[in-house]
Amino acid sequence: MHSQAFAPLIDTHIHLDKYTPEERNELLLSLPNQQVEALIAVSMDLASAQENLELAKQYPRYIYPAFGYHPEQPLPSATDQEQLFHWIEEHIEHAVAIGEVGLPYYNREEARRAGLDFDQSGYVDLLEQFIRLAKKHNKPIVLHAVYEDAEIACELLEKHQFTRAHFHWFKGARQTIRRMANNGYFISFTPDIRYETEIRELARQYPAEQVMAETDGPWPFEGPFQGRMTHPVMTRQVIQAWSEITGMGTERAARLFYRNAKRFYRLPE
Repeated sequence: MHSQAFAPLIDTHIHLDKYTPEERNELLLSLPNQQVEALIAVSMDLASAQENLELAKQYPRYIYPAFGYHPEQPLPSATDQEQLFHWIEEHIEHAVAIGEVGLPYYNREEARRAGLDFDQSGYVDLLEQFIRLAKKHNKPIVLHAVYEDAEIACELLEKHQFTRAHFHWFKGARQTIRRMANNGYFISFTPDIRYETEIRELARQYPAEQVMAETDGPWPFEGPFQGRMTHPVMTRQVIQAWSEITGMGTERAARLFYRNAKRFYRLPE
């Protein structure tokens, strides 16, 4: 099947500021030829948010920044937290979303395996603040919340009656999947849908109107992507894999993923 038959591609979760300047330049220059229309550039912290904002100003047709604090790192100090929230409020009109935010599942698991205590109450409080911020400005929230952490995120979203949630690279139990789907939350699939059984099973279960594609670049992938720089064009293979799993025609699936991303992030027509 020729790529021309595809709807344009939208990478709904990429750490653009984490590529080397050379890689990023190569990536951005290649977008028009690869039919990539938009990138949701998520942030790790204040410096990351500032860099993504600058990139969005340089490439306004392609880059849509999200501002947040990635949970798989030490909690920010009270001063740093205050600075971050103040900066986001000041630049909120440039943000397409609040993110990446969430809970530190992988760091917590690492601590547990090492026999260490891990108190995540501060992360839960911070996530709740980000949900309040997203609701206040009616911006979607981009969540890093997998397995049992997704249940905590769901509780907080329900508490604040906020539904514009995107759980990126989600993994979780069947009852959590049902809860998220019923609440109208979106999820996104990465290139590992090509080779991860758990992710392929999730693709069979989640409502088609609530799915999107992402790369989480520059995170590297295995299988057919081994040794390759993660590029937004890989979302095409995400969609192809999803269409094979669900039985939906590839062209129709491409249009669906495009429409879903445009609708969820309210991207310009």
